[in-house]
Amino acid sequence: MATVRYVSVEDKGDGVALLTLDNPPLNLNTLTTLDRLLDACGRLAGDRTVRALVVTGAGDKAFCAGSDITEFAAVREDVVSRKLARENAAFTAIERLPFPVIGALNGATLGGGAEIALTCDIRIMDETARIGFPEVRLGVFAGAGGIFRLPRIVGPARAYELLYSGDLITAAEAERIGLVNRLAAKGKALPDALECARRIARGPALSLAIIKAGVRDSLDQTTDQAIQRTLEDSHRVFTGPDIDEGVAAFFGKRPAVFTALRPIPSPGPDGDR
Repeated sequence: MATVRYVSVEDKGDGVALLTLDNPPLNLNTLTTLDRLLDACGRLAGDRTVRALVVTGAGDKAFCAGSDITEFAAVREDVVSRKLARENAAFTAIERLPFPVIGALNGATLGGGAEIALTCDIRIMDETARIGFPEVRLGVFAGAGGIFRLPRIVGPARAYELLYSGDLITAAEAERIGLVNRLAAKGKALPDALECARRIARGPALSLAIIKAGVRDSLDQTTDQAIQRTLEDSHRVFTGPDIDEGVAAFFGKRPAVFTALRPIPSPGPDGDR
């Protein structure tokens, strides 16, 4: 019997890393998965050579079909500390990685798997897959980010409908409502996501990190706060390592080749800035 790895990370070259939810066939979230996700995100965040990450599921049946319900009995009396706090921490660690994250939704994306998908910046979905938040059918709700990340992406009205009903929707419907960015032909979600990541990874690491954090944090900022943040970040890029190459490439009528590593994060709540 093959060893279950739960989470695996692979260097794909050109500044691209691949994180695989590796518990086939359904790649269910287990308590072990959460611990390994946290560990993997910590290592990835500290690797300055990574400029983009693709997240996918092992096999071709599921990206992640949600939580392993067989663990519910063991955690029910202390579900917050034993499961949900760890789940929220692990999923938020993906969201706060200091570089672009592309989700390759290569199969069923359900419950906690859909919540992982929400933490990705870009979602590319197999045209044959389905996505949804069926937790309500078990008498619970999407308690690891779905209840607040989903409305930020699709708006409150659509979020209410998906969360209240627990209905699964097709990839085409997910694209129509803006839940996923685009569809891939059957079996092509991962190669399409890797190509997207390679294209993005050719960009300047500092600007990519700033865009990532700036867009995310703007959701919790006033306009004045966002302007001040933009001015501070603009100073960083205009005095940073990439602008000379960008300007030289522009006047030289050639593609820019950005080689500077991602900056070392500063300590504190904005450590990915």
